[in-house]
Amino acid sequence: MDNNNCKIAIVTDSACDLSDELLARYHIFMVPLRIVYSTREYRDRMEITPEKVYALLDKEVPKSSLPLPQDVTDILDKIVAEGYTDIIYLSISAGLSGSFNLIRLLAMEYTGLRIEVIDSATLSMGLGFMALEAAREAARSGSVAEAVKRIGAIRSSMTAMFVIKTLEYLRKGGRIGLVEGTVGTLLGIRPVIGVSDEGVYHTVAKARGEKKSIDAMIERLRARYSARPINLAIVHGQAKDEAEGLLSTLKKVLTVRESTISQVSPVLGAHTGPGLLGVVAYEADE
Repeated sequence: MDNNNCKIAIVTDSACDLSDELLARYHIFMVPLRIVYSTREYRDRMEITPEKVYALLDKEVPKSSLPLPQDVTDILDKIVAEGYTDIIYLSISAGLSGSFNLIRLLAMEYTGLRIEVIDSATLSMGLGFMALEAAREAARSGSVAEAVKRIGAIRSSMTAMFVIKTLEYLRKGGRIGLVEGTVGTLLGIRPVIGVSDEGVYHTVAKARGEKKSIDAMIERLRARYSARPINLAIVHGQAKDEAEGLLSTLKKVLTVRESTISQVSPVLGAHTGPGLLGVVAYEADE
């Protein structure tokens, strides 16, 4: 229950793709997922960069793994030490990772904080935007209930779509979801991948070649949001120039209130490979 003495911390994981600057500005705590190679493992974003992951893909496609329980409890201890009473924890989709269930179990055992664990049912800046808006609402209202309500509103008005160079890494990482059966083996078919309501990858559209796939993303955004103002993120995997070009195009055809360009985290890059280009949008306040 909310009260006047409530101090709310927003916590998410490294799949959120929020920049270090945004995490710091909104006091959002981040728990690192893990990237596991045959010889060693790394804490996502903290001990390895996307560039290093891409450079090693020809030698080994790493596995991703849940946060270390100790890393989670260390952050919870830090939050307690900073005087917080409540946590809203937003996790990467439970359909793509076991992190949600891990955090829920740890939260049940942890005393000294009220912890609300939410499955974002998405990833990348879809997760990032939810954490950002939760932080804004928590600061504005001081209410867990209002922040959770805001997260639900963001999720219901959100679109997240991605085009990747190859499905090879999703397949090797076991994250292909509902995409494989719809793509077939037709030469040059490039799917536009979204995250379903169940939180797994699925095919949103199919087009021949990368340019037509990106055009399909643009058209779907135009169809959904038309004249309504949106907040928008372009996410990329070592494709900053293309991301800037896509943002410029979308600003001409949509009413964009806030926008950002974000490099995907190492753990997401390991599943998608270099060259990913994606869009995440949701309705902005009028």
